[in-house]
Amino acid sequence: MSAIKKIQDWGDSHHPAWLDFFRIALGITLVWKGVAFWTNMEAFNSLMRGEQLGTAVSISILAHLIILLHIIGGLAIALGTHTRTFCLLNLPILLVATFLINLSGGIFRPYSEFWFSFSVLLGLICFLIQGNGVFSVERLSEKTQST
Repeated sequence: MSAIKKIQDWGDSHHPAWLDFFRIALGITLVWKGVAFWTNMEAFNSLMRGEQLGTAVSISILAHLIILLHIIGGLAIALGTHTRTFCLLNLPILLVATFLINLSGGIFRPYSEFWFSFSVLLGLICFLIQGNGVFSVERLSEKTQST
């Protein structure tokens, strides 16, 4: 049995039901941040101004990828379907946001985004291990298929 399968089995067998409320809150938070990025595309546009075409296209693709992964991944995590997959896909985004972007702004200044990003990062790591839980679409579909 591989190490990943052992972690998945352990997470599935040791998942308290109350933890699902945090999974739902994490998913809603990711959707909220994805929509916030979408409505604030001017920040990405300012990054692209004055850059060469290749760099501007790369920034544009990356911005749209972040928005899609946050919105679609947040919905999937909140609903409890493919939770581990979308946590793994959002993990690099949150690592960069936490340690490269938000850490440079100073973690002890008022209203620092570092602690918020760090909390979401911890949530992603937690649900990467724990998985969906009791209140999830996948668990509901398993119950209906077994009956």
